[in-house]
Amino acid sequence: MRFAIALLALGLAACASGPGPRGNYARMLKPTANPSKVVATELAFARAAQEDGQWTAFREYADESGAMFVPEPVTARDWLKEQANPPQAVRWQPHHVWSSCDGSLAVTRGAWQRSDGSTGYFTTVWQRRQDGEYRWTLDQGDALETPLEAPEFVRTDIAECPERGMAADLRAQAEQSRPAAGGTYFDQVSTDSSLFLTFVVSPDLSRHWKLMLHKDGAMIDAMSGTVAAPEAD
Repeated sequence: MRFAIALLALGLAACASGPGPRGNYARMLKPTANPSKVVATELAFARAAQEDGQWTAFREYADESGAMFVPEPVTARDWLKEQANPPQAVRWQPHHVWSSCDGSLAVTRGAWQRSDGSTGYFTTVWQRRQDGEYRWTLDQGDALETPLEAPEFVRTDIAECPERGMAADLRAQAEQSRPAAGGTYFDQVSTDSSLFLTFVVSPDLSRHWKLMLHKDGAMIDAMSGTVAAPEAD
């Protein structure tokens, strides 16, 4: 269904300035995870779909680089500008959010419901812009025979901050763990490389993904899934 540069500069300046009140203040401004803001953005997105129209909301909250699958991969804004809003927008609720340590990238997963009674799940990737707001860069999902059970609260997982110089090694670990060989990759990587979503669309348009977070010095599996190839007409 659905697909801090200034602060970073201050953080680097803090490292260069050494100890002292000025350095401590700058370190407080270092980019950090903010899963509550991600969830708030997801909820605002869902509310906008009901108030302004489904595809209008998708366009409003999409990043310029956003991709979605219909079922072939498409550039979201190009595809969305041709779509008329359905009479009744899909409804959805986030159940889980994963965030990189620096907050530059986050992933939400949750449930959706259509007016025809069908239900399913969604996975959305959120990237933080320079203005601090989040916009989605990848959105996908699928139908389910059994609706997802709503949790009492949105679960949160935050990656641990990697040590300086680990980014290349962490990305290599993640790339070697791709869930499928061949096809088209839609890798989503946080600025600090503490969160990596490797997403593969196979030639038959089946989709495979794995979400990894940095924990205890390595990339661990946090979520994975597959959407079967569409049936031939």
